[in-house]
Amino acid sequence: QVQVLESGGGLRQAGESLLLSCSTSGLAFKLYHMGWFRQVPGREREKVSCISWDDGKETDYGDFVKGRFTISKDNAKEALYLQMNSLTPEDTAMYYCAINLRMDGAGCTDVESTIWGQGTQVTVSS
Repeated sequence: QVQVLESGGGLRQAGESLLLSCSTSGLAFKLYHMGWFRQVPGREREKVSCISWDDGKETDYGDFVKGRFTISKDNAKEALYLQMNSLTPEDTAMYYCAINLRMDGAGCTDVESTIWGQGTQVTVSS
């Protein structure tokens, strides 16, 4: 059974950092492009960051990241991470781990078969 579980969300003040983790099981982890998306109620889900399959040498970030976030993964642990620094109140959202994305020269997008976690809430106060 496939499981995708995010953790690490919480409440931070502006300027602080947070590390999100996504643990997985039941899937061939290293064979998928994967990443993080976020959503605020009433707004569309947006891409935060993606990383390519296998060695993860290709990454993609949303324009709003501006060098503040770093995506990484550990194939041995079958885990995906998002280090978020210099948080702002605008980063407040539910953050979702997404497994099986499309990545090309235009960046990454979810597809019909994308596997989603249940999300972890990040709240940043000013």
